[in-house]
Amino acid sequence: MFSHIDPKFYQQQLDTKQDAMAKLFADFDLPDMAIFQSEPLNYRLRAEFRVWHQEDDLYYIMFNSETKEKFRVDQFPVASTLINQAMNALMDAIRDNQVLRRKLFQVDFLSTLSGELLVSLLYHKPLDDEWQQQAQQLKQQLSTLAPVDIIGRARKQKVILDKDFVTEQLTVNGKTYAYQQVENSFTQPNGIVNQHMLTWAQDASKGLGGDLIELYCGNGNFSIALAENFDRVLGTEISKSSVNSAQTNISANKLTNVDIIRMSSEEFSQAMNGERKFRRLADFNLTDYNYDTVLVDPPRAGLDDDSVELVSRFNRVIYISCNPHTLKDNLTLLVKTHKIEQFALFDQFPYTDHIETGVILSRR
Repeated sequence: MFSHIDPKFYQQQLDTKQDAMAKLFADFDLPDMAIFQSEPLNYRLRAEFRVWHQEDDLYYIMFNSETKEKFRVDQFPVASTLINQAMNALMDAIRDNQVLRRKLFQVDFLSTLSGELLVSLLYHKPLDDEWQQQAQQLKQQLSTLAPVDIIGRARKQKVILDKDFVTEQLTVNGKTYAYQQVENSFTQPNGIVNQHMLTWAQDASKGLGGDLIELYCGNGNFSIALAENFDRVLGTEISKSSVNSAQTNISANKLTNVDIIRMSSEEFSQAMNGERKFRRLADFNLTDYNYDTVLVDPPRAGLDDDSVELVSRFNRVIYISCNPHTLKDNLTLLVKTHKIEQFALFDQFPYTDHIETGVILSRR
């Protein structure tokens, strides 16, 4: 399965993506495309595997997305070096441990560039005190590799040893930012390329001033790094865990000009238009903000028409996209009022068809 994941093919696959983007956006007046490469191997900071039990043996498996065929995975070249080390160490530790291996059906790994690791063990059985004792010993064994925390999950159970998050450190233009990343919450999987994205967005917004509104802000990934370029930053995010992490990250980075509210882009639009009042906005006067710059990083579905209309009111738009086809649909509407100033390709997912892009637009 991993035969095509080879550094010698890296530039070829990146050139193919660049050509695909040039063709897809051929009808637009695009500036020269900036290209941000990934590391060719060990670039992915999270991975999840099903676990296969075969008599006394125990190993990871993955499934072919097209044929559904399962295959054994002993090493995963796209995952971080730390994940690969932990994969082997964990299997060696639990293969002969009936308490830890029985009814285990999945293992998830979340690592960081800063060298932390979170391991989630998923079971089809209740987790008792004996499991917790054995898991604590496993944690001590794996901690010889790096700072490690373990989570056990079963039906209506979540056992945490000793925390359910890692703290990533990302460097942007020579400055390091701390980000809490919680298990099962969205974070950018390619840490090096994420640093490229943050640096690109920070450089593109230097000298703009005014206020930044960020929709779909997640754990504050962009808000934290861009805060120094703006008077105030107001982020919106619907996920409760991501909002909590964003609040933690604001404090950890000692920022005083960033606020995050739990709200969808649709609700924010309704609040801006005065169509609805929200108790969670009691401490915010939305008419007091300078709506010059907006940053959006929507899911693969892109922006709905109402959100496009909202975004089009801003003088400057920073659009991060994980789906070039929905980006194209959105740009078809946005270029009626805005001009594309910058266009970037971030190779977040090498050796796949997935493409991450960034666009800077300014009002005509």
